[in-house]
Amino acid sequence: MAKEIESPCVSVCRLKGDLCVGCGRSLEEIRHWKAMKRPEKIATVKRADQRLKKMAPISESMAPTEQT
Repeated sequence: MAKEIESPCVSVCRLKGDLCVGCGRSLEEIRHWKAMKRPEKIATVKRADQRLKKMAPISESMAPTEQT
C-alpha cells in the first residue's frame, strides 16, 4: 500500500494573493487537499514547491533587517 502524501502545511498561514506564503498552495488546493487522490496531491506538492522557490527572493527581501 502506498504511503499517504503529507500536507505541505507548515503552520505559517498567510496569503499573498491567493497563495499561502507558508506552503505555496493556492486557496483552492488547500480547500480540496483532503479530497484529492494521491496523484493530485503529488502534483500539488510539486507545484507548491516551485511557487515557494519563486517567492523566496521576494520573502527574503521583505525580511526585517538587523539595526545597528
